[in-house]
Amino acid sequence: MNVVYHKEKQKFIAMYLLDRLKYNSSMRRDTEKPFVEIFTDGACSGNPGVGGYGAVLRSGGREKELSGCNLMTTNNRMELTAVIKALEVLKKPCRVKLVTDSNYVVKGMTSWIFNWVKNNWRNSQKQQVVNRDLWESLLELSNLHDVEWEWVRGHNEHAENERCDNLARLAIKRCTKKH
Repeated sequence: MNVVYHKEKQKFIAMYLLDRLKYNSSMRRDTEKPFVEIFTDGACSGNPGVGGYGAVLRSGGREKELSGCNLMTTNNRMELTAVIKALEVLKKPCRVKLVTDSNYVVKGMTSWIFNWVKNNWRNSQKQQVVNRDLWESLLELSNLHDVEWEWVRGHNEHAENERCDNLARLAIKRCTKKH
């Protein structure tokens, strides 16, 4: 009985999050919320290998840089982590323009995640979604905000994307020097 209850509770939470995501996606701009631009990038030396992430948050003429690393990870995990860490910094609901060079992140949040949640975190091949832990965190965090997802081509002279890439690569260097 406890297992059945847990599965039903999981389904309810998944449907609730899906409804919130659909609502946020269609919500008109709320000018009361602060506007924040977030630029992110993840990098990995080896895949898997030592990984780093970088993020730049910009709002009202102020900027904040974030970076970090993981000794054994993948590039996709670092791309997701960059976005998660940036959204975690926000102290209240915001209008967010999130810019990344990761199609994995943008397509995941604007297309794939709806079916993943509906199918109990299984992909189109009926396999468990890779990086589910990070996708669930990102879904929860993004539902707190009105997020516009934007993809840019990486290493294409986009100033903020290059800056985030540099932050991620410096984080990898710091991580490898520590260990």
